[in-house]
Amino acid sequence: MFTCVPAESISEGGVRGCLCHRPEIQTLTRRIDAQLSRRGFVAGAGASIAALGLPGRARAQAATEPPRPIVFTNFLLFDGKPGGVREGLRLLVEGGRIKSVAAGGQPAPEGARTIDCGGRVVMPGLIDAHWHSVFAALPVSSLFAADVGYIFLAASAEAERTLMRGFTTVRDLGGPSFPLKQAIDEGIVLGPRIYPCGAMITTTGGHGDLRPLQDIPRSPGGPLSPMEETGGAMIADSADEVRLRVREQLLQGASQIKLVGGGGVSSPRTSLDMTTFSEPELRAGVESAADWNTYVAVHAYAPQTIQRAIAAGAQCIEHAHLMDELTAKLMADKDIWLSIQPFLGDEDTGVLTGQSRINQLQVFAGTDTAYALAKAHKIRTAFGSDLLFSSRLAARQGVMLTHLSRWYANAEILTMATATNGELLAMSGPRNPYPGKLGVIEENALADLLVVDGNPIEDIGLIAAPEKTLALIMKDGKIVKDTLTVPRP
Repeated sequence: MFTCVPAESISEGGVRGCLCHRPEIQTLTRRIDAQLSRRGFVAGAGASIAALGLPGRARAQAATEPPRPIVFTNFLLFDGKPGGVREGLRLLVEGGRIKSVAAGGQPAPEGARTIDCGGRVVMPGLIDAHWHSVFAALPVSSLFAADVGYIFLAASAEAERTLMRGFTTVRDLGGPSFPLKQAIDEGIVLGPRIYPCGAMITTTGGHGDLRPLQDIPRSPGGPLSPMEETGGAMIADSADEVRLRVREQLLQGASQIKLVGGGGVSSPRTSLDMTTFSEPELRAGVESAADWNTYVAVHAYAPQTIQRAIAAGAQCIEHAHLMDELTAKLMADKDIWLSIQPFLGDEDTGVLTGQSRINQLQVFAGTDTAYALAKAHKIRTAFGSDLLFSSRLAARQGVMLTHLSRWYANAEILTMATATNGELLAMSGPRNPYPGKLGVIEENALADLLVVDGNPIEDIGLIAAPEKTLALIMKDGKIVKDTLTVPRP
């Protein structure tokens, strides 16, 4: 979606009839430049992340061969499922999985490490269903102008901060996050599990089309624009182009696909009432994803945009802040997922200008109604934060979760951000990069968990201050933060 500002074009001056100014030569040069730009971007991303080296904590874990089993004792358990907390249990983690959750008093396996939680609450790691790993923390000006190495170094630093906020998994809804995901999975940098969409797929003039006007008109089948070269967004203006772009993202490892059905807040040349892709174009994307046994999430705010996406077979709607009663009923009847963000005011987004400000105020005004409709119609609802372009805003990830207390009880909020979001991730089927259950603490689930100072079911505000309240963070069976056995400095 965002890219470095392209270099100045070659001037129109020169000797009349010079070979390098012939149209066919210029076209060839642009194609070569585009290929080199793409290769350079990907290579720069990988090199910049690799240059970080293996973090000390990750090195310490990797050096233990094989990892010792870990037994947690003396805790209250919130397992991600509806209900309260349970006590009197012993939790065994082994080989990156929850080995057992059983009544206490049983002996620990030989060689196991035992951690006394001191009566604290153990819960699953949090899941953010709408995150942008590369675009979360840097301002737009940096994303357009900075070197790719800087952009990915900043993204890797934000990935670690995301994990330290207790979000052990994110669903990335647009951006070139594939190199970052690989670096995290290989232990080069710390960060959450990433379920990547790759580039969001949009139309000419749709949300995410941030090309400078000199890149217009676009020639279908022609060279990619600099914006597209980054892998943040791809333009598609026909069903065939949609199929192509969907398959390209799946080829790179996308776990699900994002299609942009209408306008968006951060694209100043769009409005939220716009509907962009036609129904046949959306259906082409849905069918192409289904051929790979995964699903499409459609960015849509307005009722007509949501309804068109559902008619085309989409299984998940992103945002939907302007939906009406009829649309909510349709989503419930068709069992469509809603991935929505609790934006309440400027403190959640910063103050925008121009058309983006108009769009922003419409979202604020529609948030309460959208959540009320979702709850009344029992729509399957996922939590996401969609925080963009600011490290200060990105740090409010947990605060965004606490906003849900306007509509839900604390236990419902925690279930949504763990087990419910885990069910949404599982829709990726065989494209799931992390096979296994997430968002729950049960036998054979993936071992992502938090130990919380206090009971978040009683005080959801604890999630908003993770640096103080998260005593231990575990991802994939590895401890990445521990103040229980290693006291705070």
